[in-house]
Amino acid sequence: MSAPPVLMPDAVAVVTGYLRARLAARGDTAPVGSRVPSPRPARFVRIERIGGPASSPVTDRPRLDVHCWGADEVSAHDLMQLCRALLGAARGAYSGTTLARPAVGGPQWLPDPASGQARFAFTFDITLRGTAL
Repeated sequence: MSAPPVLMPDAVAVVTGYLRARLAARGDTAPVGSRVPSPRPARFVRIERIGGPASSPVTDRPRLDVHCWGADEVSAHDLMQLCRALLGAARGAYSGTTLARPAVGGPQWLPDPASGQARFAFTFDITLRGTAL
């Protein structure tokens, strides 16, 4: 008998929700999403999947880009460091899946090319468990 197909979670939705909840628990109201909001706030976080392999028949290993904008370089840097710390601690059950083996990349200064607004970015890899259909 063959194994049932496995449905992988939407990594961006899971990680966006996780980070939004962790920031809110700290009283931080920075918007977190997968798109740049319009109008663009001075401070926000965008998460985008840029690849990553399935690490087993039941787990996915997404690689995500995390971009943190701020009103100035210090604000963008501080938001990025907070997001790195919170995502580095992402383990356990969340939003119907299991988060495991977080790996957080180093920061990169990356001013927004359209506006020149202060922005830092880093990569984030995590293992997510799928659900058998």
